[in-house]
Amino acid sequence: MFTREFCIILSAALVAGHSSAQQSDTEEVPRTSAEVPERLPETGERAPESPPQSSAQTIENIDADAFVFGVGQPATPEEIAAIDIDVMPDGTGLPEGSGTFAEGEQLYQEYCAACHAEDLGGISDLGAARLIGGRGTLDSDSPVKTVESYWPYASTLFDYVHRAMPMDAPGSLDADEIYAINAYILGRAGILDEDTELNAETYSEIVMPNVDGFVPDPRPDTQ
Repeated sequence: MFTREFCIILSAALVAGHSSAQQSDTEEVPRTSAEVPERLPETGERAPESPPQSSAQTIENIDADAFVFGVGQPATPEEIAAIDIDVMPDGTGLPEGSGTFAEGEQLYQEYCAACHAEDLGGISDLGAARLIGGRGTLDSDSPVKTVESYWPYASTLFDYVHRAMPMDAPGSLDADEIYAINAYILGRAGILDEDTELNAETYSEIVMPNVDGFVPDPRPDTQ
């Protein structure tokens, strides 16, 4: 009985002390409210905020020798080459190799169809995007963004397949396989003639349907 009464008294004391502390904190820290956003006088809409400014111009050059922690080692040329695989819109960075529509059709069925479907229409339940179609829908109420309708440069397709596909083994395809799969996708989209052998030279000549669908962003870098 004594133990039970003691616990009840102790609990009441703790609750009272906690309540007192809360009241004390509330009294010491006055409540504040967010500032009312500025409104445009013409429409009454909320005025846009100024974009964040990059701090790159205010930071001095960093002395790399001052940050030596005794761990790791400089990357070798071979290690750098393994991740230096980006492909630019003008075709710079495309590797040696080639592939055809017919070769790509077989490879697509083997590596891609399970997610992107045999008709290249994607499988939404798997989060796999549709690859072709949708041309001319971007300014409609139901835009369909695909490689064919949205991407302005074919180099993005090569670069992405090289880095991230297939999903269960990214980076496992060699250059010839990537060229062939790209030839199949672009051929099915009506962008590339199915008889064209795709290589670095022919790839750089591809003009995508939405090449003029993007505009430069003049805002400063915010990273």
